Amino acid sequence: ADIAALIDHLNFIEGLAGLEVRYSAAAEMPFHRMKVRLKREIVTMGVEDLDPASSAGTYVAPADWNTLISDENTIVIDTRNAYEVSIGTFKGAVDPATASFREFPAWVERHRDQLEGRKVAMFCTGGIRCEKATAYVKSLGFEAVFHLKGGILKYLEQVPAEASLWQGECFVFDERVSVSHGLAEGEAELCRACRHPLTVEDRLSPRYAPGISCPHCHEVRSDEDRARYAERQRQVELAAARGKGPHIGS
Repeated sequence: ADIAALIDHLNFIEGLAGLEVRYSAAAEMPFHRMKVRLKREIVTMGVEDLDPASSAGTYVAPADWNTLISDENTIVIDTRNAYEVSIGTFKGAVDPATASFREFPAWVERHRDQLEGRKVAMFCTGGIRCEKATAYVKSLGFEAVFHLKGGILKYLEQVPAEASLWQGECFVFDERVSVSHGLAEGEAELCRACRHPLTVEDRLSPRYAPGISCPHCHEVRSDEDRARYAERQRQVELAAARGKGPHIGS
């Protein structure tokens, strides 16, 4: 009832009428705290004078996505950052290997020749980044630009696993870490030292120590860093043992 009341309230706010709401469940509270902030942009790409509301690419429904990305004349681009892509992406998708969304325009500029004469299909977690990404690619003169409506999450919600072209899990920005088909919680966990998502295989590495290091950060952290992380992990485990819930440092 409280959630329904909140959604009703949001729908009365100017500009939010008809808000698309997505629901998924978790075994435990997936957020440690709630923050509400006003931001100039939800995701920052660093390109001025783009108007995604009027110039974004063509939406493709999840039910039609497989047909588009299976076309040999389609280049499929994952607009998410490398750490997100590392645990899952669509079959045949190109990974720009970006550390932040600000790097995406430069990547497109370097690979314009690969886009020439082809359909360009882009996707991201929930569809927001693609509003800007497709608008930017269209601003360069490309016309056949498409993006997955509702993003990966809507695809995983609507397309059954047996018909899916998704491989792996989808990173999400909460304590679930990842979800799979049907938006079920995935198996990935987060390295608390570097915040990189870890697969089951990553956690079998001798370089993995819970809360201290993982294969992605072991070589770039100092002994002093690891000692600090070890103390934080000790406090996290103590808090859990005392039944105090998630430690703020976790």
